[in-house]
Amino acid sequence: MSDPLTNPWLTVIGLGEDGLAGLSDASRKTLAEAELIFGGPRHLDLVQAGARGRAWPVPFSTTPVLAERGRRVVVLASGDPFWHGAGGSLMRDLNPDEWLSHPAPSTASLLANRLGWKLEETLTLGLHAAPFERLRPILSKGTRVICTLRDGDAPRELAAWLTTQGFGASRLILAEALGGPRERLRTATAESFALDDITAPVIAAIDCAGGAGLPQASGLADDLFQSDGQITKRPIRALTLSALAPRPGELLWDIGGGSGSISVEWCLAARGARAMTFEPREDRLKNITANAAAFGLSHRILPVHGKAPNCLTGHPMPDCVFIGGGGSETLLETLWEMLPEGSRIVANGVTLETETLLMQAHARHGGHLLKAEIAEVAPLGSMRGWDRARPVIQWSISR
Repeated sequence: MSDPLTNPWLTVIGLGEDGLAGLSDASRKTLAEAELIFGGPRHLDLVQAGARGRAWPVPFSTTPVLAERGRRVVVLASGDPFWHGAGGSLMRDLNPDEWLSHPAPSTASLLANRLGWKLEETLTLGLHAAPFERLRPILSKGTRVICTLRDGDAPRELAAWLTTQGFGASRLILAEALGGPRERLRTATAESFALDDITAPVIAAIDCAGGAGLPQASGLADDLFQSDGQITKRPIRALTLSALAPRPGELLWDIGGGSGSISVEWCLAARGARAMTFEPREDRLKNITANAAAFGLSHRILPVHGKAPNCLTGHPMPDCVFIGGGGSETLLETLWEMLPEGSRIVANGVTLETETLLMQAHARHGGHLLKAEIAEVAPLGSMRGWDRARPVIQWSISR
């Protein structure tokens, strides 16, 4: 937080749809004294910025603001500047003594107050510049979500998307120009959405109904993933995720990604977890990319074309490595040498050659060695029998 006893050059002001009337005396004084005022065209109009106004560039960049360092500058943001606003983007390049912030209630807070929803029990997302698939991991019966939307066309698109996901019975509450004289709240179900003439800025509240959503445990059904058959099957995937032990913000190297199912479940398991998925076959890279997009994880999963270990250099060091295919003594020794202390390695194998390799690695370095043998019921003539999958050997260790 900035120190109010200093003399910062930049002030970030949260602005509501009621414009100047809703600002504090301190915010109005700062605006009156500002040499330059940055914001969206709507923001600049609301405060009557005139010749001092500077609209954000398209695509968005904070560079014009930073170039004015030392002048009296104001940045306008909708509501709370640190809820999907410009505040977080600017702070990456500023020292604490350079700025002050005067927040207003966020649109999420305003809408929750209109609806009587407890914010601590409501999920909030910024979908004004992100795909609807970001909702997929959190949708479930009874979940409440408040999300920003891109423009007046986005609510209809959101309703159609929710319906395809099995949540057509969900109630959508649209809030247009919330907090100002043009404010309007309207309600519709996703599957029967027929609202038109929707005015931006618009935010939506979703009261989820009708669908089950994704399970929260590891080991999603195989048919949820696009693959050519090269996929870590559900029971083994659950065992593997347990061994990988994902934690918030960690980076996984998924070597021999196949369908990317391990990377997807790694990212679903922990807030902000990321994955780099290395795969030598281009056709499988397409499946990895498609699965990342389908689960709303394209921003957290990076497919990399190449064969390990040659493709591993030049990338950020991981917290954990999974080897699902293409294991070799060269790869294991390369990883052992390059990974920082504390990194985790989990390797699965089904061939006799890989089993020997992992047993030797265990003898040399220690760790934990596991063999999993799984059988499922399948038709056997006119009756049923056990269909045994190939045994999987798994070596796991902390470097």
